[in-house]
Amino acid sequence: MPGVLQTRAGLADYQIGSATGHERIHRFSHEAMATVFEVHADHPDARYAAQAAHATFDLVDRLERELSRFQPNSDITRINHLGAGEGTRVTAATLECLVIARHMYDLTGGAFDVSIGTGLVSLELDPHESTVRASAAGVRVDLGGIGKGYAVDGMAALLEEWGLERALVHGGFSSVLALEPPADADAWPLTFSDPADPRRVLASLAVRQTALAASGVRKDGHIVDPRTGEPVRGRRAAWTTVRRPAPETSDADAARPAAAAIADALTTAFMLLPAADIDALCRGTVGLEAWILEDGPDPRGALRHMGS
Repeated sequence: MPGVLQTRAGLADYQIGSATGHERIHRFSHEAMATVFEVHADHPDARYAAQAAHATFDLVDRLERELSRFQPNSDITRINHLGAGEGTRVTAATLECLVIARHMYDLTGGAFDVSIGTGLVSLELDPHESTVRASAAGVRVDLGGIGKGYAVDGMAALLEEWGLERALVHGGFSSVLALEPPADADAWPLTFSDPADPRRVLASLAVRQTALAASGVRKDGHIVDPRTGEPVRGRRAAWTTVRRPAPETSDADAARPAAAAIADALTTAFMLLPAADIDALCRGTVGLEAWILEDGPDPRGALRHMGS
């Protein structure tokens, strides 16, 4: 492919290979959630591709209104003001995002916690009534660690509804979802680079139907362990890939698991969990891989790959 887009995830650099010189590859950008979302789509009709991309950006804007703690009347703001025994109705998207967040909390032993230690388990989620109820006061939810990935998942699903299966979507470069590759390629190439020297390649991948997330330490205290309140130490960056499985039913319109949201959550947790725990989780989960960059003078020697 003739073109390469260099992107950034915290201090964890990677590159997205893209046939930007190919007339069928169209690139669209949109600012939301304090970052830039992009769609790269292989389609013969540029106008149609633009309509599809802008439909996905409308979805991102709607999700921001529902999921952002900075929006005065968002679902999350209302949840954060619940007293003990109080509840509030939320949208299906908010509830689904919280269900994923709770599952990731349990899976990582609390290393991923959207309540940052304020009591995620105190929130009772009722999917039948679309409500969230607090059994205790003081829970404060911030979906910043999973919301962009969730939005990327939704964007990808919407592109597929529009018939744009050959596409790549990312949100702020830290959340990427590769669908089918361009017609003249077997996969989308991704390159991880040394945070201290982006010219130094640490790993190269070729992926399709795969989500990637990256997390890095920008400065002291950027990532805090919600279990202890202490900042991450000894680890500079983490990358996670989650294979996007086919729909669980024969229904072509059935929703796929939220691979990008899951990758977002896990890459945050992988900045904190012991390497042995990460390795065990990757070995026990089909389609999950991780790369951990430990502190050290030689980044190549400090990069550890886990999973198949």
